[in-house]
Amino acid sequence: MTPRNFVYCVIGISIMTGRKTHWENVYNKHPLTDVSWYEPVPETSLSIIKRFKLPKDAAIIDIGAGDSLLVDHLLLSGYSNITVLDISENAIERAKARLGDNAKMVNWVVSDVLDYHPSEKYDLWHDRATFHFFTDPVEKQRYLDSAHQNLNDDGYLVLSTFSITGPEKCSGLSVEQYSEKKMSDLLSRYFDKIRCITKAHMTPWDAIQNFVYCSFRNRALERGALV
Repeated sequence: MTPRNFVYCVIGISIMTGRKTHWENVYNKHPLTDVSWYEPVPETSLSIIKRFKLPKDAAIIDIGAGDSLLVDHLLLSGYSNITVLDISENAIERAKARLGDNAKMVNWVVSDVLDYHPSEKYDLWHDRATFHFFTDPVEKQRYLDSAHQNLNDDGYLVLSTFSITGPEKCSGLSVEQYSEKKMSDLLSRYFDKIRCITKAHMTPWDAIQNFVYCSFRNRALERGALV
């Protein structure tokens, strides 16, 4: 390893360690109903997923899910191959405790998504409010590379971020705001846009956060590669 690469590696490890510490603290201090992203029923995500008409055994991964209730509703809808990934072990343990015996039906992964190397490919990659925390261009590209490589050909990607009228920070961290065009342009290397919608999310303390939800279809690796 060259000195330059070594420095980059050390910086990367430091960033990821700090990111994990931050989110462990967040989930240690705040209950489910006391975080801005709390949704008792994730209606928008469920509506988008329903439109895909996936088989019930489709491989689904929820990225940065924390202890959100999407997994509960996916199980109630009959989906049987669900993976929940979050960097925070506290969040994962809370979700497992909430689900009780049903937690055995889910594949739980404690990992930074940038470090995740699954043994299977997914039919659906869902991310509500994780991607917008990656403000560094290198990390954004690593995320998109991973999503592209770990989705089946023609698999679906759902990304939900703060819109251009949404907050500039969340949980004390800066975020990247997106318009439909900005997100579509960024993902055009690997993905074909299906549709984007904007939604106003009401936080538990009655503040409005504006989101953009975009769905995409993955291109086959050979079609997605640059020439």
